[in-house]
Amino acid sequence: MKKDKILLVEDDSTLSFIIQDALTREGFDVECAPNGEAGLKMFGKSSPDVIIADVMMPQMDGFEMVRLIRLTSPAVPVLFLTARTALDDVVKGFELGANDYIRKPFQILELVVRIKALLKRNRQGVAEDSNLTLCDCSLDFASQHLAVGDDTFELSHTEAVIIDELFRHPNEVVEARTLMYRIWQNDDYNNLNRLHGFIYKLRKYLSKSTGLELLNVRGIGYKLAVNPASLNNAPPAD
Repeated sequence: MKKDKILLVEDDSTLSFIIQDALTREGFDVECAPNGEAGLKMFGKSSPDVIIADVMMPQMDGFEMVRLIRLTSPAVPVLFLTARTALDDVVKGFELGANDYIRKPFQILELVVRIKALLKRNRQGVAEDSNLTLCDCSLDFASQHLAVGDDTFELSHTEAVIIDELFRHPNEVVEARTLMYRIWQNDDYNNLNRLHGFIYKLRKYLSKSTGLELLNVRGIGYKLAVNPASLNNAPPAD
């Protein structure tokens, strides 16, 4: 049976050894890199199922490594290990494409549970069709670009995930907790506040659309409302 492959990027050699040993015992195939630069090269060669990365590292930090990885690989799950607990750092990590994070020090059991949750979520997966069009808007999930009429916006990974979910359920209420579980694997109240921030930015992008409007559904979630007239005016299919 094929083992799930994990790329561990951590500059603390002692902690790296402890994590690698523990995850190997759990049945994972673990490869290690001592910094972001080495991690980036190893990622290109090994195609891991999950990336676990420290934030503060020499040569290239975890933020920059993940930013570069997300340019070509938007779907691989990323979990940050960090001693940095400031909210701005956590938000930055999510905007760059992190799926989860754990604050140091942590219990190995918690790390294992988080890894398994990321793997399960990724296997349930985003549908294979990553290019979606609705009215005068289109999303290229792979490149994380949203086209609205004649304008194109470069999205963060989190923004792309939210828009992808809403595009797949037009005129339907998408619960906030559904979005939070897809992005962060939990519906913690702090994540709800972060979600509101991402929705605010996306609503500004979609305000240029003549056919779509992103609405709040108080106490439940959000709805991407489609103007029926925009569908009637759409060009006929080939």
